[in-house]
Amino acid sequence: MTDTHAPALRSILTALMLAIFLGALDQTIVAVSMPAISAQFSNLGLLAWVIAGYMVAMTVATPIYGKLGDLYGRRRMILFGTGLFILASLFCGLAQSMEQLVLARVVQGIGAGGMVSVSQAIIGDVVPPRERGRYQGYFSSMYAAASVIGPVAGGYLTQYWSWRGVFWINLPLGIFGWLYMRRTLAGLSTPQRKAQVDYGGAALMIIGLASLLLAITMIGQGAHTTESATLTLLGLSVLALVLFIWHERRFHEPLLPLHLFAERSAVLCWCTVFCTAFQAISLTMLMPLRYQVVAGAGADSAALHMLPLAMGLPLGAFFGGRHTARSGRFKPVILAGAVLMPLMILGLAFTPPQAAVLSTLFMVGTGIACGLQFPTSLVGAQNAAQVKDIGVSTSTTNLFRSLGGAVGVACMSALLLALLHAAHLGGAAEALGEGTGNLLLDALNAAQGPARDALRLQLQGVFQHLLFASAAVALLGLAAALALPDRQLRGR
Repeated sequence: MTDTHAPALRSILTALMLAIFLGALDQTIVAVSMPAISAQFSNLGLLAWVIAGYMVAMTVATPIYGKLGDLYGRRRMILFGTGLFILASLFCGLAQSMEQLVLARVVQGIGAGGMVSVSQAIIGDVVPPRERGRYQGYFSSMYAAASVIGPVAGGYLTQYWSWRGVFWINLPLGIFGWLYMRRTLAGLSTPQRKAQVDYGGAALMIIGLASLLLAITMIGQGAHTTESATLTLLGLSVLALVLFIWHERRFHEPLLPLHLFAERSAVLCWCTVFCTAFQAISLTMLMPLRYQVVAGAGADSAALHMLPLAMGLPLGAFFGGRHTARSGRFKPVILAGAVLMPLMILGLAFTPPQAAVLSTLFMVGTGIACGLQFPTSLVGAQNAAQVKDIGVSTSTTNLFRSLGGAVGVACMSALLLALLHAAHLGGAAEALGEGTGNLLLDALNAAQGPARDALRLQLQGVFQHLLFASAAVALLGLAAALALPDRQLRGR
C-alpha cells in the first residue's frame, strides 16, 4: 500500500474496527445484565437463549453475508447488517417479555454476522495477503477491548440505569458507525455482473446449522443426547447439511463453493481456528466460575481475572502479524500459538486459582496463543482462495470460529455437569444446569466451615480435570498446525 493510499486505508480500517467492536461488544456486555433481565421477566427457561440466540444467528448468517458480499458488493452488505443491528438493538431495549427479547436478539445476531464477517472480507479486498496479518491483528484487539469493556460497561449501565441501557448504548454508536462507513467505504468496488442468489442453498444451510447449534446448546445446558428434541434437531441437521452439499455440487453459483474444501491449506487453517475458538470462548465461561466457586472471588473480581487473557490476545496478534508480514509465511506463527496453547492450559490446571501471579502469567500466555492463531489462520485461508472467493473464504473462517466457540461452551458445560455428578455433587450440577452461576454459588454458600472447604477442594479437582480435557482438545489444533503446508503469502 503506497503512501498515497495510506490515509484512505486508515479511514477504512477505522470504520471496520468500529463495526467489529460493536458486534463483539454485544457478546460480552449482555451477560452482566442477565440477573436483572431474569428478575423482571421471571422466565428462567429462556434466559440462556438471550445470549445463545444471538450467537446462533450470528454464526448462521456469517457465510451467507460472505457470498452476498461477493455478488452485490461488501459496502452494501455491511451497511445492511449494521442497520439491522441498530434496529434490533432498539427492539431489544423495548422488549416487554422474554420471548420478545430473544426474538430481537436473534435479529440482532443476524445483523452482527454481517458487521463482523464483511469487515474482515473488505480487508481481504484492499490489503495484499502478506500485509493482512498486521491489520487482522488490529481487529483482534477490538475483540480484546470488547471483552474488557463489555462486562464493566454492562455492570454500570445495569446498576445505575437499567438493563435496557445495555442495548440502547448501541444506538448512538451504531448510527455514528453507519454514517461513517457509508462515507468512508464509498470507493469500494461493486460487482458489475448479474448475480443469481442460491436461495435453496441458503435455506438448507440455515436449517442445518441452526438445528446443529440449537442441539449443541441444549446439550450444554444439561439436555441428554437421547432426548427426543435433541435427536430430532441432530437428525434434521444431518439431513439438511447432506442435502446442502448435494445442492451445492449442482448449483452453478453456489453459496459455499465446495472446491474451497479441496484446498488443504484453507481446511487446516479452519481446523486451527475451530480449536482456538473452542479454547478461547469456553475459557471465558469457565474461568470466572472457577474463581468464584474455588477461590471465593466475587463476580466483579472474577471478571477482572479475565483481563490477562484479553491483554494477551492483541499482543499475540500484533507480534504474529508483524512476523507474518516480514517473513511472508504464516505456518510458523500458527504453529507457535498451537504449541503454546496446551502448555498454558496445563499450567492453569496445575495452578490453584489463589496463586494470582502464576495464574496471570498462564492466562496471558493463553491469550498470546490465541492471538498468534486467530488472525494468521484467517490470512492463510484467504491466501488459499481465489480473489473472487475472498468473501466466502473469510466468512467460512468466521463460521468455523463461531462453531468452535459454540461447541466449546456446550462441550465444556456438559462435561462440567458430568464431572459434578461423578464427584457426587448432584445438587451443584442441578444448580449449574439452571443456566446461572448464582444458583451454584448459593448451593456452595449453604455449606459452612469445614464442609465448605471440603466442597471447594472437590470443585478444584473438577475444574482441574476440565482443563485437562481442554488441553487435549488443544492438541488437535497442534496436529492441524503441524500438517499445514509452509507456503509463501502472495506479494506485498
